[in-house]
Amino acid sequence: MTVNVDPAARERSRVALVTCAELPDLDPDDRLLIEPLRAFGIEATPVAWDATGVDWSSFRLAVLRSPWDYTARRDEFVAWAAGVPSLANPADIVQWNTDKRYLGDLTAAGVPVVPTAWATDDTWTPPAGEAYVVKPSVGAGSVDTGRYRLGDPDEARLAREHAARLIAAGRTVMIQPYLPAVDTYGETALLYLPDESGKLAFSHAIRKGAMLDGPDTGATGLYKEETIKPRVPIDAELAVGEQALAAIPGGPDRLLYARVDVIPDEAGRPLLVELELTEPSLFLATAEAAPARLARAIASHR
Repeated sequence: MTVNVDPAARERSRVALVTCAELPDLDPDDRLLIEPLRAFGIEATPVAWDATGVDWSSFRLAVLRSPWDYTARRDEFVAWAAGVPSLANPADIVQWNTDKRYLGDLTAAGVPVVPTAWATDDTWTPPAGEAYVVKPSVGAGSVDTGRYRLGDPDEARLAREHAARLIAAGRTVMIQPYLPAVDTYGETALLYLPDESGKLAFSHAIRKGAMLDGPDTGATGLYKEETIKPRVPIDAELAVGEQALAAIPGGPDRLLYARVDVIPDEAGRPLLVELELTEPSLFLATAEAAPARLARAIASHR
């Protein structure tokens, strides 16, 4: 690959690709960045966010990629982020975005969000209706997440038990209706990376198939496996993406990446499920130009 960059950018520099101890060599998708970064004269080094003895000031930039074990230690992770001299995405975004109660801010800003209820104590009872999703407000990779048919007494009991486990562990529970379209149309993830002017712009999209087939089983791990395919998004999905980006505190153009996840409601209108700004999978392998585009953005990031 041949690239044209400013001569100053060709100086050898170090960038940390921030991961976790369970993925010391990065997630495979993130390894696609290493060669394009090398073409910009950048040495990319995987570093676990909680590794001891790391001098984060020795890196020109630390790029959050797969620190997916932080969910059990969010306060520690947020404090760590605040101490990194140069972090992408920024530490204030990490604090805001690692607790899904940010969905309330997006709803207040007029973004069409999946209706969400919250529970912090044992007075919670399952809502009336059909299928619902129960999960923690601080979580990643659909871990500790279950789908429940609340009209079924056994599943309603399991939903209460699931919520009680999370609450007993000091976690806030979020409850959302399960949108049936995820079983047919699937979930759309819209990926945004900086364009050549440095402004965050739509890059590519993927379709995720249904992942939740029943109550939470208590399985552990960093994430649940996903079925991913490239997708061409419709205009209505892109419009929700733009609404979500416009509502980001401090604006979107200081970010290195963003991901907007949407699912249609029963009328076919896209609803935002998550706005992922901290450590989202970017599915670089699904778009040929995406690794080089992100590498260019890292090389020019200030």
